[in-house]
Amino acid sequence: MSDNKVLLLGAGFVTLPTIQVLSDSDIKVTVACRTFENAKKLCKDIKNAHPISLDVTDSKSLDIEVEKVDVVVSLIPYDFHATVIKAAIRAKKNVVTTSYVSPAMLELEKDAKEAGITVMNEIGLDPGIDHLYAVKTINEVHKAGGKITSFISMCGGLPAPEASDNPLGYKFSWSPKGVLLALRNPAKYYRDGNVEEIPGPELMGTAKPYFIYPGFAFVGYPNRDSTPYRERYHIPEAQTIIRGTLRFQGFPEFVRVLVDLGFLSQEKHDFLDKPISWKEATQRILNATSDLESELALSVNSKTKFANNEDKARIMTGLRWIGLFSDEKITPRSTPLDTLCATLESKMQYGSGERDLVMLQHKFEIEHKDGSKETRTSTLCDYGDPNGYSSMAKLVGVPCAIAVKFVLNGTISEKGILAPMSPKINDPLMAELKKYGIEMKEATLA
Repeated sequence: MSDNKVLLLGAGFVTLPTIQVLSDSDIKVTVACRTFENAKKLCKDIKNAHPISLDVTDSKSLDIEVEKVDVVVSLIPYDFHATVIKAAIRAKKNVVTTSYVSPAMLELEKDAKEAGITVMNEIGLDPGIDHLYAVKTINEVHKAGGKITSFISMCGGLPAPEASDNPLGYKFSWSPKGVLLALRNPAKYYRDGNVEEIPGPELMGTAKPYFIYPGFAFVGYPNRDSTPYRERYHIPEAQTIIRGTLRFQGFPEFVRVLVDLGFLSQEKHDFLDKPISWKEATQRILNATSDLESELALSVNSKTKFANNEDKARIMTGLRWIGLFSDEKITPRSTPLDTLCATLESKMQYGSGERDLVMLQHKFEIEHKDGSKETRTSTLCDYGDPNGYSSMAKLVGVPCAIAVKFVLNGTISEKGILAPMSPKINDPLMAELKKYGIEMKEATLA
């Protein structure tokens, strides 16, 4: 048994593989959740795991627990990371997160360096594995005297095709709210040397078919702000830089209708505080004249556009499937978004024996030193195990655990707020991930 001790904060679906990999390496893990029962459930049958109840907003209790360990793993919502890092700075302990480095975290860079601690971030799937293989190819091309003229990276966590059996072609491993909120974010990217911006409400309208393997009917759309990656990936020469999301065909059109109808609104309504029928809730959200399905359909028609009659029939069938025109009672959650999420959560879970799919692909347009051109891809296509971990849990949790091990053994020793952006940090991570069967396959398309 090693003397290494880790405090893991969080009860999300990715925590289990992280705990398991650390435990298998004889590292003692204290699993902390606000609710003790959740922590206890996560530790069940894992030899080196010990559950506790902890509220990270209680700084005194947090300080006590951080003091006892060597590394703190923060897998709680990203807006709490700065609080955790401040506690780690006070105790001079290292931190690992899978989240993007936020401005609030970056503000702690000087303090983290002065405390002599490593705060390793962005080491899950996306962000994480995507960075490892982007940096790898970019460095190889630059070393050989070439240029990256275009970089497009698309990632999707989806149900396996045979499990994508609902109108959205999507299922939730966790709360749908985060997924739906992300669909309202504006996007910004470089295309052919120009900065292009898409307002949040128009994002779904920009989704286009995206071809990776012919057997998959993917669509892709840009995700948040890709422009910092010119600097982060050291590719000032790139004219196009787009990081985006993959979904199955039909998803964006369906979501755009939900946006147009006001179902993703976070405005509070008194009528959504009571268990009224869905048809009454829909009538009031749409300001329709009555809750008859024919009237609700007319109201839907007046508030959104359909590409064609087939699309209209498919989406209206989907709205019925959710139950928006039915006598079914809502789960009252005050806002249209939260009330819809409660229904989607129950209708769009993975069933017994169903598996998920992760698809991640980088596409590089390369101009070599001799002027010749190449299109190169790095692709990860991975399925979950219905009797084990989902693909998403494995591909976020395992890289996180490996980063923790490397911080503990000094393989990752740089101080400050870090992300996997250099070969020194990335090469050992990629080598270790291969032992778990996790790697992106490279190919030249043209």
